[in-house]
Amino acid sequence: MNTDLTRRAFVQATTIAVGGLALGSCRLDEPPPAPLRILILGGTNFIGPHQVRAAAERGHEVTLFNRGVTNPDLFPELETLIGDRDGDLGALAGRQWDVVIDNPANIPRWVRLSAEALQGSVGKYVFVSSTGVYIPYLTTDIREDAPVDTIDDPETEEVNGRTFGALKALAEDEARSAFPDDHLIVRPTYIIGPGDTSDRFTYWPVRLARGGEVLAPGTPDDPMQHVDARDLGAFMIKAVEDDLAGTFNVVGPREGLTMGGLLERTRAAVGSDATLTWVDAAFLREHGVSALTYWTEPAGDYLGMMRVNGDKAFTAGFEMRPLEQTAAETLEWWNAQDAERQELRSGLTAEREAELLAAFRGEG
Repeated sequence: MNTDLTRRAFVQATTIAVGGLALGSCRLDEPPPAPLRILILGGTNFIGPHQVRAAAERGHEVTLFNRGVTNPDLFPELETLIGDRDGDLGALAGRQWDVVIDNPANIPRWVRLSAEALQGSVGKYVFVSSTGVYIPYLTTDIREDAPVDTIDDPETEEVNGRTFGALKALAEDEARSAFPDDHLIVRPTYIIGPGDTSDRFTYWPVRLARGGEVLAPGTPDDPMQHVDARDLGAFMIKAVEDDLAGTFNVVGPREGLTMGGLLERTRAAVGSDATLTWVDAAFLREHGVSALTYWTEPAGDYLGMMRVNGDKAFTAGFEMRPLEQTAAETLEWWNAQDAERQELRSGLTAEREAELLAAFRGEG
């Protein structure tokens, strides 16, 4: 790492490298503590860069560990150790860090290997989990002590819709077992914002900006939750500075949000004149659509998916930027992408949306 690089220059360089995205909105107004040595596993995909920028803003020293495959040139100023979670951890040997942030692990064995390799080398293990551990979401106001999903074969490494939550819960247990007094488990809900590789939220500002008649799923009152990746990154750095431990749901906004509010506020934020046609969940199911982006009918196994309680994180200092800012900046980021990237990975194609709307109106 270039030790002559000033903190201000480093922050400027990393901000430019990721397209000028703003830092998280978790306000860190108090003077920074003594610099921490932070190891980030991954760090160059979606949420990791926001952690890097938040840490740099606070004067911490960051080391990355990854395979050198995803965005390898994103942070040339940082020390990057090359290896693989799946058995190639030799680059971590003989080093010391105050904190490790484990971003990309969906398989418990990976966490076990990393935690074992880092025991005695780091003070705190931070694991990024998911509110998916609560599947099936049979209740509302789900708090951190709620039951988590289980699986018949805990050794499986096939990650899919059925296994994801249970495997994340088992991965959490690996971190707790290796660092019983010094672990921090963060459970974010759907992560959105500029740079999202899934396009689950991106679909909405992009589609609404296009205008015309927009298919809106479910009802305007259906609950929705999300977290901007920048706010998640800022909270995690604040949490390690404050030496927080335990488990935190990171969901918002605190005042609550509905699907109607999400679409209306996003429409206003991107200056759209689109009209919304609400299409009920039963009709969508009949036509092969059980979910749309990150909306799912709040019933049955998904009753409480968007009703997870985030009070603990808010009390600990988590803050969220307005949805309007996330929407506008996500669209700005999207418009700056090349043509190949501007193929939405979530939502409806224009043809499929028109087909569903026509069927809903009884046409054809």
